[in-house]
Amino acid sequence: MRVENLVMTSEKLRQQIVFEAARLMYQRRESEYDRAKIVAARKLCRGWVKRSDLPSDREIRDELRRFASVYERETPPERFQVYRELLLPLRFIRQDRDRHPEGDVLYHSLQVFELASQMLPYDEDFLLAALLHDVGKGIDLRNHIEAGLAALDGLISERTGWLIEHHIEARGLREGTIGVRLRRRLTRSESFDELVLLEECDRAGRVCGAIVPDVDTSLERIRALDD
Repeated sequence: MRVENLVMTSEKLRQQIVFEAARLMYQRRESEYDRAKIVAARKLCRGWVKRSDLPSDREIRDELRRFASVYERETPPERFQVYRELLLPLRFIRQDRDRHPEGDVLYHSLQVFELASQMLPYDEDFLLAALLHDVGKGIDLRNHIEAGLAALDGLISERTGWLIEHHIEARGLREGTIGVRLRRRLTRSESFDELVLLEECDRAGRVCGAIVPDVDTSLERIRALDD
């Protein structure tokens, strides 16, 4: 099996196929297990994948249950547990290597969080925005901000949501590619300075080999501020 410019163990690839196939089925883009596995495998690999390398239907079902446990709970979830469940799948998602040489989305997010912690270590809203700004990429890569905010609805402050919602526009602000009205609207916000800092962290958090805390350590640091 040929893998797309990545050195990847067969087990890690299998986990990636499980996650992607479950995501396709959860979003109702595919309805059959076999079809979802094949589409997921072709997205992650070049050429054909041996059937013996594909995950079982049971593995896909288990991952679908995890998706449902995050997004369809009848009782109010403990927010830090939801943050964790949204963050962990990001380790399976890679981005354009020219713009993100550091690797997967989770590693990038942890780098952004660590940089943000050095800038504003006691600003919980800002630190959550830094850590969670890309969680939507584990749900819908094409509309990751909208997907992320929907998943976090009721679990973050309005200020954190605003920072996540506009962090890409902040890049356009720096590059001078956004319109005058949007620029004026962003600069009038009380959190504009923090938005600029978030964009700086997002841009700087793309270093190969950077030392970062793991997900649980990062969340405990934010929980300590909440407590």
